[in-house]
Amino acid sequence: MLNLLDTLFKIEGFAVARCDGSDLDVLLDLARHEAPDAALLDVHLKRMNGLEALRRIRQDPQLYKVKVVMTSGLDKRTESLAAGADDFIQKPFMPEQLVNIIRKRLLS
Repeated sequence: MLNLLDTLFKIEGFAVARCDGSDLDVLLDLARHEAPDAALLDVHLKRMNGLEALRRIRQDPQLYKVKVVMTSGLDKRTESLAAGADDFIQKPFMPEQLVNIIRKRLLS
């Protein structure tokens, strides 16, 4: 899935940085280094809770303004928005839906 999303965003003209979600500190360090405008974050990551990662992003003085779109195969919209997400998209989704949400958030 990461490879497909990487390709999709690059085709759409976005610069992409990836993290496999195995370590929260690595994710936060990468985000601080890359200074993204937006992030797509899954609720269920390999070794961490995506909602907890989102909370940490919102608490970080360098990252709290990053637009975060959460995703999950389950309907976790309410939990995601309550944790500070800017938007939520449930899997499976169409590529153009995701791109449109990211663009919309970047403009807000």
